[in-house]
Amino acid sequence: MAEKTALRRVDRRKARTRTALVCAAQRLLAERRTDVPILEITELADIGVGSFYNHFDSKEDLFRVAVEEALEWWGSVMDRLTADIEDPAVAYAQSFRMTGRLHRRHPELSRILLNHGLELARSERGLAPRAFHDIRAAVDAGRFEVEDLDLALAVTAGAALALGALLHSQPDRDDGKSADLAVRGLLRQFGIPADEAERICSLDLPDLDAVDTLVG
Repeated sequence: MAEKTALRRVDRRKARTRTALVCAAQRLLAERRTDVPILEITELADIGVGSFYNHFDSKEDLFRVAVEEALEWWGSVMDRLTADIEDPAVAYAQSFRMTGRLHRRHPELSRILLNHGLELARSERGLAPRAFHDIRAAVDAGRFEVEDLDLALAVTAGAALALGALLHSQPDRDDGKSADLAVRGLLRQFGIPADEAERICSLDLPDLDAVDTLVG
């Protein structure tokens, strides 16, 4: 029993160290400061340099993981918040609307996403595969009229990134209204009638104040 307890304690310590490194890397990514020595990263994470190599092979490896985990965190939030939505067109719109609002609520993570737009559009984790799933499901259900799924995903990713950049550059802009207006245009582009797009974009959203408690 004592040995198992000691192992669990070691595992928890390792997990805390890894988390500290990833969080430090995400902060640097948000600040566009990736050309820093490993020593600076470990100091920011408040751990010893030697501990770094117990978790990552290189600085590039750490930054890659930091981006992937930021994308996956954001995607996991969307999974939780849209889990009970049956209409894929509504799920697509709700995810976009909430993402637009999360740019302001989580500016550091938002900057990571904006600084790594290509990873966002191509990644097999995070928002891209989830958006692709919603688009394809909406097509299969006869809700969207889309000839090229990959192009529809690219248009969605481009709109999401452009919206985030606009919100950062115009801090007084209403994030909710802007996100709703943007996705209304996307819905119409994908074949949803104007009145239906308006209805979808006026649906209540989940409580975004609870986002931080949704993903541990």
